[in-house]
Amino acid sequence: MIDRDTLNRHLDNLLEVSRFKDYGPNGLQVEGKAEIRKVVSGVTASMALIEAAIAAKADAIIVHHGLFWRGQDGRLTGWMKRRVAALMAHDINLFAYHLPLDAHPSLGNNAQFGKRLGLAADHHFGDQDLGCLSELPEAMTLAGLSDQVALALGKPPTVVPGDGRPLRRIAWCTGGAQGSFEAAIAAGADVYLTGEISEPQTHYARETGVAYLACGHHASERYGAQALGRRVAHDFSLDHEFIDIDNPA
Repeated sequence: MIDRDTLNRHLDNLLEVSRFKDYGPNGLQVEGKAEIRKVVSGVTASMALIEAAIAAKADAIIVHHGLFWRGQDGRLTGWMKRRVAALMAHDINLFAYHLPLDAHPSLGNNAQFGKRLGLAADHHFGDQDLGCLSELPEAMTLAGLSDQVALALGKPPTVVPGDGRPLRRIAWCTGGAQGSFEAAIAAGADVYLTGEISEPQTHYARETGVAYLACGHHASERYGAQALGRRVAHDFSLDHEFIDIDNPA
């Protein structure tokens, strides 16, 4: 067992929350019971995850995508009211960590994604050094990398080929980081992996020769929250369950 405020401070320190300029609040977003014995982790604080956590008798939920984001309306109506009301009715704490969980060197989404592909970051690039770049001793082919991603994530990526060069410098940043493709190109990457693709990235890949793989936003970010949940459970002798709510994105 651990008390809520101690866990909140521990997570803030572990993930170095104060380092980041983010799109919403990191840490405790909805206050629940003071004593925590069971933690559920998941990617997004959706109604489906909240209902699954209630069924699992969780005292706290740890997610990557929380409830509150910059520019939101701010009123507790509709879907937002239903989510908050369910958490409060069952006295469940909601902890959310966005960029701090992307960036953590061992528990983060980028580190965990790289681990599943056998990649470790040799360099960082881009906004707040979130992007990772690995220099391989032996080059990979684009087809081989694409197959490896499909096997690791359980879904084939969307691939925009580059100029067919051997892949020695692999860059990645999970989730909706298509906007970091230009920074990856500037960092010398031969290929860039992220969750999503927008219209401009196809042209950048064709014009620069740097290949692009969109691996799925949810698919590429399934691993940070569960790694953090396992770590917390180990450190404080808590029960932990990762609940993956299917999402094709």
